Formats: sequence, C-alpha cells, structure tokens
Amino acid sequence: MASELPAQAELVVAQYPGRGDRFAESAVEDVRRMASSVSAELVTLEPHAPLLLFGHSFGALVAYETALVLQRSGVRPVQLVVSASPPPRLAGGGETHLHDDDELWSIVCGYGGVEPEIAADADLREVLLPILRSDIRANELYEPPVNPPSLDCPVICYHGIGDPLVNESELVEWGEVTTGSFSVRRRSGGHFHVFSAVGDLLEDVFADVAIDGLRRRAVS
Repeated sequence: MASELPAQAELVVAQYPGRGDRFAESAVEDVRRMASSVSAELVTLEPHAPLLLFGHSFGALVAYETALVLQRSGVRPVQLVVSASPPPRLAGGGETHLHDDDELWSIVCGYGGVEPEIAADADLREVLLPILRSDIRANELYEPPVNPPSLDCPVICYHGIGDPLVNESELVEWGEVTTGSFSVRRRSGGHFHVFSAVGDLLEDVFADVAIDGLRRRAVS
C-alpha cells in the first residue's frame, strides 16, 4: 500500500498488541483502549503533519474513537476514512467470538478474506485464529459512546458491494458523527474490497484532501 501513496504522504500503521512484531504481547480487546494508545503515539509524531485516519472493519471504530481522542486534545484530523463497518451507534453486538475454533474458522473463511491455501493450512490456522477471535470480540463488545462530541473533519465511508457484515442502508448514519462533509462510496469486492484496486482507492481517498504547503500523513 505504501508504494501506492502520493509522494507527499507517509503511511503510519497502527500495530495492535498480539499482532506482527507485538505478537508476544497480550491482545487488547477494547476499542477505546486501542484508540487511546494509537492517539498517544500519533501526538508524538511531527506536529505539523496533518493526519488522515483510515480504518477498515472494526478498525473503522478504532479510527473513529481515535479521532475523538485527538480532537479533544486539540489535534484535529484532516479527514476520517472508514470502511466496511456499521456506524458507531449501530456497531457492536453478536456472539461470533464465542464459537468454537472450527465454527469460527468456517465463518471467517466464508467471508472471502482467507485464501484457500491458508484456509487449508492447519499451522497457520492455529496462529491466525486467536488474532481473529480477538478482533471479532473487540468488535462485538464495542459500546458506542453516549452523546459523543461531533467531529469537525470530513468523513468518507467506503462500502464493499455485497458485504455480508454491513447493512448498506445504515451507512448514511456515519454522516452524523461529523459537522463536516460526508459521503458513502461503493466499491466492488465485498468486505475485503480494500485489497483490490488499491491504487484507485488511495487516489479517491486523497482526492478530497487539500493541504497547502504541508506533507500529508495517512494513518491506517
């Protein structure tokens, strides 16, 4: 993805505990705690680099909560981009994370985001299942904030056509989290649309970001 970014943009990826190079750490299964940690890291970055927040699936909720924390601290994102997630008021709920390993793996593979060779690899399954269960648990246990302040940045909401996890008719409510501009944009590819035509996606994301004389920073 980094190679597809505009020349003036820098990609900063949020690495959650229990993933990647933080694999040995205990997973955090609370969206607000994740947002608090992410925002604490972001405010240490170059102060004059505008922040564009991007979150996919339950990461959209993390990005939204991060935007709230940043705005309260006086660091206002220039744009919030969310993808494949219901709006905060309608998010959370569900018991998928309570299924046994076989059922959970079958459900996740059914969403279309796991390549067949990975789905058939027992060793990879053992590595991925705890991470997936943790993500799903964090998403399902999310409770929307009560009377949250409105963001003042533009919000773009991407929807993968045919996404079985998102009711497209509800996405307009993402517009209620901000006093800024809002749009819903549809893409082919279902829940995992972000992995197809990445260049087109990024071009669309940055098309509306007008920042004179400043380097852009995208945070995923």
